[in-house]
Amino acid sequence: MSRNGRRKADAAISLTPMIDIMTVLLAVFMVTTPMMTTGIDLNLPNAGSSALTGNDHAIQISVDAAGRYYLGDVQMTRDEVVRRAVAMRGENPQLTIMINGDRAADYGAVMSVMGKLKDAGFQRVGLRTQLDK
Repeated sequence: MSRNGRRKADAAISLTPMIDIMTVLLAVFMVTTPMMTTGIDLNLPNAGSSALTGNDHAIQISVDAAGRYYLGDVQMTRDEVVRRAVAMRGENPQLTIMINGDRAADYGAVMSVMGKLKDAGFQRVGLRTQLDK
């Protein structure tokens, strides 16, 4: 057979399988992402009818009643929390941080991590509260 007589391969790429896989991955990430930002169980202070509850895309930093620091649900030192937050900011410059301070937590511990984050250049740092009942 000559070169011209050979059957030419179809070079078209079918996008349907790739779209199906991406849709499944998107659904998995949408379900698992809220579970990753839950943090630890805290007794948040009440702050009236316009409480700051935080958004789902913010980094959750928690300070429990004993003054221990958590990033998500992983316990670490204050300086480690700040270092990790700075590393995360490299991926998202508009990063928001919500500090969840337990009602019985030392005020100094909560303000200490907030001050360190401000010193590290974070502009969007908030304190999370709950609604009055």
